[in-house]
Amino acid sequence: MQLSQRLSTITEPQTIKMAKLSRELKAQGINIVDLSLGEPDFKTPEHICEAAKKAIDEGYTKYPPVAGYPDLLEAICLKLKRDNNLDYAPNQIIVSTGAKQSLVNAVLCLVDPGDEVIIPTPYWVTYAAQVQMAGGIVKLVHCGIDSDFKITPEQLEASITSKTKLFMFSSPCNPTGSVYSREELAGLVEVFKRHPYIAIISDEIYEYINYAGGHESIAQFEEIRDRVVVVNGMSKGFAMTGWRLGYMAAPRELAQACDRLQAQYTSATNSIAQRAAITALVSDLGPTYKMVDAFRERKDYVIGALRKIPGVRINEPHGAFYAFPDLSSFYGKSDGETVVNNDDDMAMYLLNKGHVTTVCGSAFGNTDCVRLSFATSMTNLREAMARMAEALGKLK
Repeated sequence: MQLSQRLSTITEPQTIKMAKLSRELKAQGINIVDLSLGEPDFKTPEHICEAAKKAIDEGYTKYPPVAGYPDLLEAICLKLKRDNNLDYAPNQIIVSTGAKQSLVNAVLCLVDPGDEVIIPTPYWVTYAAQVQMAGGIVKLVHCGIDSDFKITPEQLEASITSKTKLFMFSSPCNPTGSVYSREELAGLVEVFKRHPYIAIISDEIYEYINYAGGHESIAQFEEIRDRVVVVNGMSKGFAMTGWRLGYMAAPRELAQACDRLQAQYTSATNSIAQRAAITALVSDLGPTYKMVDAFRERKDYVIGALRKIPGVRINEPHGAFYAFPDLSSFYGKSDGETVVNNDDDMAMYLLNKGHVTTVCGSAFGNTDCVRLSFATSMTNLREAMARMAEALGKLK
């Protein structure tokens, strides 16, 4: 059997790989603190679970419409108006099996072979793979810790060519926690206004996990609204990772295209998850904000602990639940047995010697850093920070 050439561009995500290695060591009886996966450690709020049970009892077990139940599309429009002051019609909304599918739907409907897609780094690991699957050319723009890992208008302008078709980014950002302000987005919009053929995918899945105040969406700028795809979902803000429900808000023509594409790939999203999502979106957000308060406490602890370790550089994440410390000052050093030459070595060193699972920064487009998630208990985080400080202290 000969597999398609398409698979040569697709590798296992480093987040999955490191979680798998962590499980293997745990199976050997080694105590590992796993900070590799971005998944809230909270249960889905009870009122959302009750809505799912009610949906089963009411017989919502048949095929739903491909784009989603009409009342869910209405609920998403309500949420977008309530939280973001964005006006969308139900026929501009597509519900998918997770935000990841919403992203790939948009990419496959926008990108032709040879089209260039600008992605500021660091970026979520799957963006580049999706572009490659579409035959597009990934154009990474390096954004370092000194600029809070955010692209500037000057960098954006310099990266645009006649082949540029799409710009993809996230705010709040995975893996850095960086959040774009309205002023920063406005600067990017001025560039996009000069290049009307470029579409924009704005990944806003971490919208609610925001420590800097209100969320700002690039879709708020009317001048470019007809080119913006807003992607969001239920997994992060509502602790619904396993429910697999995401959605996009897009120009009507693109939404209709994604509807046709999804009909051939997966058809509609799980009917029970859709009914639960309606309740989540229109009900009290108190449980979400309570969860965010816990993440904020953990963030403050982790960032403070990292800053106390000599040689570590770290930005202040204003959203999501990740820290992305720059550990490049340790490269070339050894604990007497292991030499750490790069980010991959560092992630393996912290796993094998410190027994803490992180993810190498190169998976996100930055070789100076590693990503760690603080979506776990304070007990685990205190132990992880102590282990990291000890392991890094041995590198001379």
